[in-house]
Amino acid sequence: MPNKLIPLARHLGTAVIAALAVQAHADIVTDWNIKAGEILFESKMGTPPAVRVMALVQTATYEAAARVDPRKASLEAAVAAAHRATLGKLVAGQQASIDAAYQAALLAVPEGPLRAAGIAIGERAAAEVLAARAQDGADGGESYRPHAAPGSYVLTAVPAAVQWPKRKPWIMANAAQFRPSPPPALTSDHWVRNYEEVKAVGGRANHQRSTEQSAVARFWEFSQPSIYHGMVRSVALQPGRDPVRNARLFATVAQAMDDAMISVFDAKYHYNFWRPITAIRNGDVDGNDATQRDATWVSFIETPAHPEYPSAHSILAAAVGEILQAEVGSSAMPLLSTGSPSAKGATRQWPSVDAFVQEVAEARVSGGMHYRFSTEVGAAMGRQIGALAAQQLLSPPQ
Repeated sequence: MPNKLIPLARHLGTAVIAALAVQAHADIVTDWNIKAGEILFESKMGTPPAVRVMALVQTATYEAAARVDPRKASLEAAVAAAHRATLGKLVAGQQASIDAAYQAALLAVPEGPLRAAGIAIGERAAAEVLAARAQDGADGGESYRPHAAPGSYVLTAVPAAVQWPKRKPWIMANAAQFRPSPPPALTSDHWVRNYEEVKAVGGRANHQRSTEQSAVARFWEFSQPSIYHGMVRSVALQPGRDPVRNARLFATVAQAMDDAMISVFDAKYHYNFWRPITAIRNGDVDGNDATQRDATWVSFIETPAHPEYPSAHSILAAAVGEILQAEVGSSAMPLLSTGSPSAKGATRQWPSVDAFVQEVAEARVSGGMHYRFSTEVGAAMGRQIGALAAQQLLSPPQ
């Protein structure tokens, strides 16, 4: 029996861009992880669906890699076939890039029974994963009702990922498993402190944000999964690791990230809390005399089209960080690094998971999209999801 990821076995009923590729290539799994990120970036897909696609792709990759007996099948062919089958189904508009990457990968595999067997394994694994997740709710359609008095105009854009709270998670029991308590009351001192902080450092026209804070906010404006998978490669590319172990790590991270998106959008649409741009322009009507209105305030980074609480970037960062910490265990954490297209290809590095998670939180406040309490709550949710994923998925079944 292959070493299946536990949730997938249950479902089956059986046992980016060059800027993100900041490390040297090590094996077929990490090479394809980079290529998958590039393809998703080229597709211009939104973050929640891109996170879902990466979860499907990395799960199929692990399923294929774990089934390969190197005496009977090519690992390289299996991994390439799994990527081609999943990406071709999920990102069909990028078929030319997918096929080019697939053909290039196969050039390194001699023709013969090992290659043919590997391709068959990869295609079968992809088909099983896609079938298992076909009814996960992502394509259920959204039915968002704008909040407006009859006859009153509101902005006509439909918010992002409205249907995500209805999706079937990979590892969580349900979308609301880690739903947090409500945001602070608007009458509280806690609200005032957070309101004043983001108003001071997060506005486009303010003078209190430092050059470094601006650079960090711009770096984390990018939110597709490849920016986080760059961090994972910091661990995957350490000496002594093998492709199957790396495939399991990438699949664990990808599933946790997808569950994090399900969890955070459940909370966002449950509480429907206002963004700083809305709150600050209405500071005179929030029922708190300590908050003053700024009628022209705009966030430094463009505000996403969905409710504020909690921070999605923070839940992703903490989930990924928790898994990396579990994977490294008592060993020293390697220097974490990744790159960002929104920072013109710049790379950043962190000596620890905590430093990385904290920087993401600071970026969302300095960018003007989030209050600090939302980053703290998002990080707490992410740590819980990451710990659950590490417990269930990281260690191969005995």
